[in-house]
Amino acid sequence: MKQEIKPVHGMWASRWVFILAATGSAVGLGNIWRFPYITGENGGGAFVLLYLLCIAVVGIPIMAAEVMLGRKGGLSPINSMRKVAADSKVSQRWAGIGYLGALSAFLILSFYSAVASWALYYAWEAARGVFEGITATQSEAHFNDMLANPGLLLGYHTLFMVLTMVVVARGVKGGLEKAVQILMPLLFVLLVVLVGYAATTPGFNEGVSFLFAFDFSKLTGQAIIVAVGQAFFTLSLGMGAIMAYGAYMPKAVKDKKTGRSKPVSIMSTVAIIALLDTLVALGAGVAMFPLLFSSGLEVSQGPGMMFVTLPLAFGQMPGGLLFGSLFFVLVVCAAWSSSISLGEPVVAWLVERGLKRSMAALVVGLGAWLLGVGSVLSFNVWKDHTFLVGTFFDNMEFLSTTVMLPLGGLLIAIFAGWVMKETQARKELAMQNFKLYLVWRALVRIFSPAAVVVLFVYSIWATFTPEEEARAEEPPAQEQTEAATGDAPAQAPAASLPEEGGTEVPVEQESP
Repeated sequence: MKQEIKPVHGMWASRWVFILAATGSAVGLGNIWRFPYITGENGGGAFVLLYLLCIAVVGIPIMAAEVMLGRKGGLSPINSMRKVAADSKVSQRWAGIGYLGALSAFLILSFYSAVASWALYYAWEAARGVFEGITATQSEAHFNDMLANPGLLLGYHTLFMVLTMVVVARGVKGGLEKAVQILMPLLFVLLVVLVGYAATTPGFNEGVSFLFAFDFSKLTGQAIIVAVGQAFFTLSLGMGAIMAYGAYMPKAVKDKKTGRSKPVSIMSTVAIIALLDTLVALGAGVAMFPLLFSSGLEVSQGPGMMFVTLPLAFGQMPGGLLFGSLFFVLVVCAAWSSSISLGEPVVAWLVERGLKRSMAALVVGLGAWLLGVGSVLSFNVWKDHTFLVGTFFDNMEFLSTTVMLPLGGLLIAIFAGWVMKETQARKELAMQNFKLYLVWRALVRIFSPAAVVVLFVYSIWATFTPEEEARAEEPPAQEQTEAATGDAPAQAPAASLPEEGGTEVPVEQESP
């Protein structure tokens, strides 16, 4: 009889801790600025319905499969895939899914830290009143001056990476669990406060209308691709983080009434995570857009909205210093909760190979920091040095988010739906409703992989389409934020922002 491998990293204290952790991984920079904007631009409430359909057909089935593989293996993504492949009596080459996910997470962490550190810097700037009375020209210049200062960016990149790896180094119980139990409730409280403040502004109705007005005429083929991509990337799929977190998920909990143990359903848990992720994204839109409309500012997509237009709005409104500070603390919380999930897959693997967790976190942190220096310099010293798809940052983002993540998600769906023993999948998913299980199996075997293939092909096509044609079609797979001109604060400076991861990492090469 095979002896079940016991988790070497610890377990989440409860199902709800796992939900907070996975939601923290899913909620990233892209939730705060990208999802609300694409919702307003693609039909408002009609797009939300389309997006929820894509979440149900693409996001939830693949996320459930990834959590299932992680919980079944109980180890890092690499060794979990080794164990599950062995249990299914198939080739150990399927462990490549774990390697692909862990490498994706490592690469994303490197440039995610470089960009998330902008929010850390802006939280400090907002708290010390830099944005009070700021003009459009000054706000734009402030952002451009930050990007042009490699020393400043390196300093905050270093600080953000230290904050991330300190949490990861403390392990599941002492680090990850404590962090998400603080960061996620804080994020929700800050979001509620900001939404409450937005409700008192004169532009509240206009902002909500922009976000939720039903306009089915905007549901084009491109809107469908955007919705599919957002549904896939927003849940941190394919990057090993969810599989790593799934390894720490309890298989059963005690019923408080009967005292008996009952299995924890992966499907219902994943559905809650997807719902919370969507609510945070929509809540961010409800908090931001009324401020912009109240100040008479044009709504823009990209870093320009978060780092140029919003500071201008905070600088003009009563209480702007307080609420501006709270907003950027909210952004930091979202980015931090995502980044710790990106560091976990490789750290867990190194621990399983014999390193102490503190040393593993140091190795991963230094490696990701060093690689992230290239992304930092892409916005200043190396901005004119381009190859393949653009700067060093652009290439890192393209490789990880456009190529590796969809490939990882596709392989996870194929393994869970076609390779893994069905009896094992049913037992691990703990789905009491057999018809619902059959729906999941059909989705993960056929519909979800097909949608990911379409997204992958479209993303590659959009990346290498001639610039004139791409600009005419505005493809969601290759966002190009254009340099601002004059005093127009609504246009974004020339920079792309990764999602996240939040990790939601992006459909538009944007985020985490």
